[in-house]
Amino acid sequence: MTRLGEHLLRRIALDGPLPLSEFMAAALAHPEHGYYTTRNAIGRAGDFVTAPEVSQMFGELIGLWCVVVWQAIGSPGQFRLVELGPGRGTMMADALRAARAVPAFGAAAEVHLVEISPVFRAFQKRALNDAGLEPTWHDDFSTVPEGPTLLLANEFFDALPIRQFRRAVDGWHEVVVDARDGALCLALAPELAPEALIPVALRDAAPGGTVELSPLGCGLARAVAGRLARDGGAALVIDYGYRERACGDTLQAVREHAYADILAEPGQADLTAHVDFAALAEAAGGGGAVVFGPVTQARFLESLGIRPRGEALLAAAREDQQDEIQSAYRRLVHPEEMGTLFKVLGLAHPSLGDLPGFA
Repeated sequence: MTRLGEHLLRRIALDGPLPLSEFMAAALAHPEHGYYTTRNAIGRAGDFVTAPEVSQMFGELIGLWCVVVWQAIGSPGQFRLVELGPGRGTMMADALRAARAVPAFGAAAEVHLVEISPVFRAFQKRALNDAGLEPTWHDDFSTVPEGPTLLLANEFFDALPIRQFRRAVDGWHEVVVDARDGALCLALAPELAPEALIPVALRDAAPGGTVELSPLGCGLARAVAGRLARDGGAALVIDYGYRERACGDTLQAVREHAYADILAEPGQADLTAHVDFAALAEAAGGGGAVVFGPVTQARFLESLGIRPRGEALLAAAREDQQDEIQSAYRRLVHPEEMGTLFKVLGLAHPSLGDLPGFA
């Protein structure tokens, strides 16, 4: 048992079982023992690889998307370029390198990074300082200054804590983390959950059905949408998940690029759940933004021109680099890789019109 696991066992002994969301929050973000606050988790030497780490093509296309949208909102002389959970800073560095094609964009951009991990902040500082940039860091989106905003969130919402509810014979119960024989275990809260928490379309699920909710994710989507509706701009949410609400237990732990036990070593493995894009879209619409998509990552990147960009890289590459470029292209867009599992949701000020990549 990890030190964080021992801490959680003592907490359960004193206060009773924890909602799954509180367990996730501690496992991922505890200031001393949390997964994201204590390690570099991304890359081949870490536990997982994100799209920006697969290929520079991903970040470059996102950067050009930002330039086109900035022009569409009137090329403001000052705007906030925000990324939620920037990892090692790879996507932002690649995006801004591509955006140098329009120097006025870079001159107008104020880079703001929402990141709780001191480890990742150090990586981001190196990546962006090397590019001549001095970003501002925030623990929360709410402290990002007001003004026209372009916001990016790649594999961010899947790592926000979720609540789970499971249908029993007598109704819906919340899934909690309890203790048994000195170990953490999953259980159902004895009291019935308020039916109003369960989406109407899923309330009649058969016993055993599981519903996952992300209050933090929906609240953040609503806050971002409100900022865009008030100050202008657009946002991209890129993540793995499902378009329509459905029952299912998608919570998983990943360590060293393999699935792990969710409860065995809290703080030592990544915990994620599939994103409910329908819920995010509803929350963002309620916040006042126009919603685009979601579309598959493959469709989005192909629409932005990943194929000709890959061909250009191949033409300039050495023979020993070509297999890597082709493999990266396949991983980003092929249906058996990231192409269809990952979705892209766009949010925009109501006056902006169609966003690139969603036509």
